[in-house]
Amino acid sequence: MYSNILVALSLEHGISEQALAAARALSSEGGKITAVHVHEPPNKQIMYYMDEGVSEKSYNKAKSSLAERLRGETGVIPLLLESQSAGRAITEFANNNGIDCIVLASHRPGMKEFFLGSTAALVVRHAHCTVHVLRL
Repeated sequence: MYSNILVALSLEHGISEQALAAARALSSEGGKITAVHVHEPPNKQIMYYMDEGVSEKSYNKAKSSLAERLRGETGVIPLLLESQSAGRAITEFANNNGIDCIVLASHRPGMKEFFLGSTAALVVRHAHCTVHVLRL
């Protein structure tokens, strides 16, 4: 069992319930569960063409979506990270904060993942702890 679990939530994919259930099953008594969503802000090149405040609105929407998703979930700590790479943000947070298990979901790989790599693949390769991958 694990005492400090990080659950990576992709709020737009609806895997939250399964991921949180898996984390609870893997958690030792008194274990800590942190649910993280990585907000990927618009690329700086694109921001030049967008209205002012779009990035801030996007971040605030992600923050409220995470809070809404975790409403009623007792003992789960919400965390919103901002990064251009979800995989790197998850891995860095886990490696720097004593996480002993990461739970995340992964789609079946398509051509894009074979060439660019998926978030789950990056986390599995670079995390210093156990990683449980749920297939969508």
